[in-house]
Amino acid sequence: MVAALSEAHSALEHGDVPVGAVVVIDGRIVAARHNERELTGDPTAHAEVLALRDAAATRDGWRLSDATLVVTLEPCPMCAGAALAARVGSVVFAAPDPAGGALGSSYHVGSDPRLGYEFDVVSGPGALESAELLRAFFGDRRA
Repeated sequence: MVAALSEAHSALEHGDVPVGAVVVIDGRIVAARHNERELTGDPTAHAEVLALRDAAATRDGWRLSDATLVVTLEPCPMCAGAALAARVGSVVFAAPDPAGGALGSSYHVGSDPRLGYEFDVVSGPGALESAELLRAFFGDRRA
């Protein structure tokens, strides 16, 4: 989570919402990204999607069943869907997103048997630091 939080701080450099994600395989970080929607003008440039793309590029295929996606904020429906599509083994997220989180708060994409694949979800590690970073970011925007 330390690496994901470091990535989240990097998003601030270009005015993006401070969310960071890393993909871990066999105890090694194979991809690390942060939100880049403002930087690139791409609405899909969420940290999770970018990290999953980078991780898949290190392999001979797109399946990441041995990977853990570690992210500072509960993934939205798009990002939870990307984790599902990548067939990740698990997702670990720091802060919940009561308004739009799709791994337990508003929906639970990772445990819906109708979607044909399920993955483990762990929440909480790094939640306080991540939530404070997000509060400060949005507080500055509203001020």
